Amino acid sequence: MPRLKPTTKVDVIGNLDLSPEKAVGDYIESKQQKEFFVKPPNWDSAGDSIELLYIRNEREHAAMMRLQEEMLANAKTQAAGNAARIRKLYKIHANLRKRFIEVNNFIKDCSDKKRIAEKKVAEETAMHEELREKIAQYKTSIEELTHFRDVLKATVKEFEPYEKVLEEVVEKSDIFESVKDCMDRCDALMLAQVEISRLEQEKLQEIEEMRKRMVKLTNEAALTVLGLKNDLAELERSYNEARAECSKWEKIMANAKDTVATHDLNKDRAMDGIHYMYRLLCKRRNMDPLYQRNEIEKQLDYIKDEIELLIEVNKECAKQQDKWKLSPKAKSEKVAKKS
Repeated sequence: MPRLKPTTKVDVIGNLDLSPEKAVGDYIESKQQKEFFVKPPNWDSAGDSIELLYIRNEREHAAMMRLQEEMLANAKTQAAGNAARIRKLYKIHANLRKRFIEVNNFIKDCSDKKRIAEKKVAEETAMHEELREKIAQYKTSIEELTHFRDVLKATVKEFEPYEKVLEEVVEKSDIFESVKDCMDRCDALMLAQVEISRLEQEKLQEIEEMRKRMVKLTNEAALTVLGLKNDLAELERSYNEARAECSKWEKIMANAKDTVATHDLNKDRAMDGIHYMYRLLCKRRNMDPLYQRNEIEKQLDYIKDEIELLIEVNKECAKQQDKWKLSPKAKSEKVAKKS
């Protein structure tokens, strides 16, 4: 159902369609108790008047204004302090950023140095292992050389009498200049003997192989000779046939050669005639020849142009001569000659 009057106002405690002036009593009653939301006050309690409410509100408003001024002053002080702190924070941020960049660069340098150091350590380790292997090889070589030295000393001590004998031989002999010369010659003789023995064995082996090869070749040659006799007879027949064929082709080639020679001669004569004709036409024009003997096409083009020009000149002369014959002066001269 529709309302009798519209809802336009709400009082301080939620009643509808009630003006604030009428709602003050309800507000005071509600304020005097704390248990319920709305409760009438006691019957003997005195209520506050509008003047007292105004004074109390004025005092509260003045207190709130003082508090607002204090809070505004405090806010300005805090704003100044915060601005100083912000500047300090920006400065600290810049210093920390600079320090961060320096530390980052230092870390990068340290990582690079670490990588280089690790690489160098690896190289040094590899070199150390290589040197250790070489040292082991050198130790082994030294041990072998020490053993060889001991053996060599024993051998030298064993061959000392032979050295004395060699010295006596060198002193008494006129062939050897020194002990070293004698030893070199003996070594050369021994090497020559070894080489001779080796060559002897090789030659004997080669002779044996050659003997076997000769026996094999003899057997193969006997069979080959029998086959060659038959082939020889066949080749003789083929030779006679080829000889007859060659005689035939020789005659043909002689005729071809004569034909080629005749063609070359005719070609040379034609080239000489063309060249002479070209030179004659050049001489007629009182000019030096420009083209060589082998430039046939250019000479023929020049001769063609000159011949065409001469033909035109001849035609023009014939026309002039015919005109002259038909002229009256020519007729009178002709009559005079007849008379």
